[in-house]
Amino acid sequence: MSTSVLSSPASLVSAAVLPPDTVWRLSVQQYHEMIRTGILTDDDPVELLDGLLVTKMPKNPAHSTATRMARGVLEQRLPPQWFVDSQEPITLEASEPEPDLIVLRGGRERYTARHPGPADVALVVEVADATLKRDRDLKQRLYAQAGIPVYWIVNLVENTVEQYTLPSGVADSPGYRERRIFRRGESVPLAVGDEVLDEVPVSALIP
Repeated sequence: MSTSVLSSPASLVSAAVLPPDTVWRLSVQQYHEMIRTGILTDDDPVELLDGLLVTKMPKNPAHSTATRMARGVLEQRLPPQWFVDSQEPITLEASEPEPDLIVLRGGRERYTARHPGPADVALVVEVADATLKRDRDLKQRLYAQAGIPVYWIVNLVENTVEQYTLPSGVADSPGYRERRIFRRGESVPLAVGDEVLDEVPVSALIP
């Protein structure tokens, strides 16, 4: 296992993310209105990231298997006042990502009139293969800026789990101050709030 401190993250949206032409940014409210009026539907593979509509990558079998594995592992270990949701929105200040997995406070009925916000979230998990750069850069900074306490990347490219903790919150260069990398044979601490519930083997998260 290796540990590193993230001291100088790049700009929130890098040149690799933004196209060279002028783009029109959307607010979360405008994005919701597009969904409400049917301009965007469930068939449109997009999510709102830092005011931009970003295409979601199609999922290969390994990605889907890892998502199911991680969900099962988390559901077995969470106390009753928390639950796991999968590929559903969380509403941030200028974004509405749809993480592969989210550990949320309360019961599902709590979110019938709104999507969860940062205060409802204990853990976000992204399963990364083709999306690894986006998950490490843009999404990592969005989650840190929102104050999401723990972020995992199940890295199918390198067969590791990256754990990000100590979010900066709102800052000029938002990011997590600590990253730990766990490999096969090691276990990732599963924390909800200030309590470490269990140690999750990397082999239980990666096919």
